[in-house]
Amino acid sequence: MLDVSDAVRAEIGDEEADRLVAGENAPGSYDCTSCRTPGDSEQERTSTVLFVGDETAVLAFAHASCLPSQVVQVTEEQLQGAVRSIGGVAGATAAGTPQQVAPEQAVLGVTSGLVLIEGELHPALVVEPTSAIVRPGSAGTGDDFLPLLIEQGFMPVTELSSVPPVLHGWSVLLAMGQLHAVLQPSASGGQPVAWWQAHQPLQVTDGWRAAANKHQQVLMFAAPVGSIGRQPREDLLRESLDKSAAQGKLVGAALPLAGT
Repeated sequence: MLDVSDAVRAEIGDEEADRLVAGENAPGSYDCTSCRTPGDSEQERTSTVLFVGDETAVLAFAHASCLPSQVVQVTEEQLQGAVRSIGGVAGATAAGTPQQVAPEQAVLGVTSGLVLIEGELHPALVVEPTSAIVRPGSAGTGDDFLPLLIEQGFMPVTELSSVPPVLHGWSVLLAMGQLHAVLQPSASGGQPVAWWQAHQPLQVTDGWRAAANKHQQVLMFAAPVGSIGRQPREDLLRESLDKSAAQGKLVGAALPLAGT
């Protein structure tokens, strides 16, 4: 019951793909590369997910309900981390551990945590730059971070009383049980491109991962520099989110899991 997408087939070749579909190289029982819970390719539909690095590639398996069969481009460093994750070496970090990358304009801090909305826990990512974001091509000195995101479809959040609307075209790539990237639509209309990508896959808690797979989406909130800070606990993170929302300094959207 293995699904092998055309993209995966093109990478591994028809012969290997046919053997997988026929069950000759089926994994049998496996740990889902997305939700990290057990799966059985003989009992339920299973996706083949090919992680391709600079020099090597790793074929992994996921519940079809968690991820479709696809090719995921990662750096060689990320791939080695993924191999360690498959081996069960990677653990989970507490909410509030930020992962930073350096895009063209500034460094983005991304924090994962669970947010309680309408009596239910939702997985959230909170994004805050380390400096003001100036509109590309502008000679100004202001901060255009939130206006730029609003132009992309994110909505102003004045209070965290309801789940923000889904922003179609954007998605969150959760694979190997870890957070890899936030994807946005390509300007050319092709495959989505990374708006934010972790230098190394960001480890998330079991509770966060379980909530993401339950809802099949992740809430992303963004605030200007100096609004949230590095909060070590989820209750402190929520306080900062509420404060930023009340001050009109928060935007948000619900982003589907990549491929769903």
